[in-house]
Amino acid sequence: MERLLNQDCDPRQLSPLTLAFVGDCVFELFVRERLVCQGNCPVKKLHQRSVEQVCAAAQAKFSQKLLPHLTEEEQGAYQRGRNAHVNHVPKSASVADYHAATAFEALFGYLYLSGKTERLRELFAICMEE
Repeated sequence: MERLLNQDCDPRQLSPLTLAFVGDCVFELFVRERLVCQGNCPVKKLHQRSVEQVCAAAQAKFSQKLLPHLTEEEQGAYQRGRNAHVNHVPKSASVADYHAATAFEALFGYLYLSGKTERLRELFAICMEE
């Protein structure tokens, strides 16, 4: 997956919450594609399975799986997301999980906007390992 628009965009200049905004969508697209390719099933079931994987608690767990595999540059993007000042934490998430999920999404946003599609695939595969 290369970037959909061919516009100049330096992810190093974007705020971590902006990166997380993009990364949330990128990760969800990966999840949805994986679910759909596993076989046809009702949309309600697809949605339930997707929500299980894109919630803050799941993303926090995926973060822990990824941390040992991140490059120094990726760790920097992750830390920027983790340290971002969020104004609201949903009731369904702990503060720690929400910060880890924001970091996770910021990493995915950073890699996507950097055009590092193959690396996104590698990290997604690590997340999905049993």
